[in-house]
Amino acid sequence: MRTVFRDDHEMFRDQVRRFVDREIVPFHSEWEHQGFVPQSVWRNAGREGLLCVMAPEEYGGAGGDYGHAAVLIEELARANATAIGFTTHSEIVANYIVAYGTEEQKQRWLPGMISGDRISVIAMSEPGIGSDLRSMRTSVRRDGDDYVINGSKTFITNGFNSGMAVVACKTDPAERNLTLVCVEEGTPGFTKGNRLEKIGLKGQDTSELFFDEVRVPVANRLGEENKGFTYLTHQLAWERLIIAIRAAASIEALLEETIDYTRGRKVFSQTVFDFQNTRFSLAASKAEATMLRAFVDECLREVMEGTLTGEKAAMAKLVGSEMQGRLLDQFLQLHGGYGFMSEYKIARAWVDARVARIYGGTSEIMKEIIARAL
Repeated sequence: MRTVFRDDHEMFRDQVRRFVDREIVPFHSEWEHQGFVPQSVWRNAGREGLLCVMAPEEYGGAGGDYGHAAVLIEELARANATAIGFTTHSEIVANYIVAYGTEEQKQRWLPGMISGDRISVIAMSEPGIGSDLRSMRTSVRRDGDDYVINGSKTFITNGFNSGMAVVACKTDPAERNLTLVCVEEGTPGFTKGNRLEKIGLKGQDTSELFFDEVRVPVANRLGEENKGFTYLTHQLAWERLIIAIRAAASIEALLEETIDYTRGRKVFSQTVFDFQNTRFSLAASKAEATMLRAFVDECLREVMEGTLTGEKAAMAKLVGSEMQGRLLDQFLQLHGGYGFMSEYKIARAWVDARVARIYGGTSEIMKEIIARAL
């Protein structure tokens, strides 16, 4: 029994699982070939109350908590549908709007985000910058009642479908402080590059964004000027825990699939499961998965209570993503040649999992964060 979830969380899980099985699983392969998820899927999710589940009810949200968000993250991971960009939109960008937006901004942007009519992105990463956000070059200057933005962003989840971007930029290139400014689709000078070709998460549209003398009202600034890095830091613990939650759910789902496969697959007149090597490998994987689940649920409980630290979230992200890559590789090996076929879930999950050790801060950055607290 997982005590971190209440009855209402589990009722929500049933709803999410039905939606995933009906609206996502049958079409996911098609979306991987076309490189994006149709906006109609977002609107369907919005109608069922699956987007921005933590947004307050006065803006059309469900008024849920981190537990409801975790349920959605887990169910997408179990179906190997993490390429669906719901999480970035709902559990990251919406949180920024709720936490730092003015009342006017919340009334303006949240209803469309909740309904799925406006897909949102967080635009931080830049070409050649990597995890060093303070070194970004995208600039913003004040011109009367407007801001003018110049620069480019890359690796932006939902970038091609985006209707609004929360852009991290600098008022002074020589300083390390950041400012967050919201830019809506259709604003002159705001353009989107082609969808980027990736080795995994092929159904997730990932694009470059370009800003050439983009002029937006100062009222589009999110929070205070030059406080953006502080805001990003406040949200990073949850964003990194999201990756750990995905990892734990993915490992559990693929472990069960691998057990079923090895019990049914015969070689040398016995099932693959009957070999001691297979049983020992799966037994060790079960033990590790159980340990990871206990730690991730502890972190989830703490984020729900508002006590999760950045160091602990970094531990969960580091251990979860590294374990996911290693165990999924073992599961693929136990599938033999079929594990290398894209039609098998383990093959797609193995490739998709590789980025977990990169985005949200690389494993090396997680180690640096943990080391600072030693």
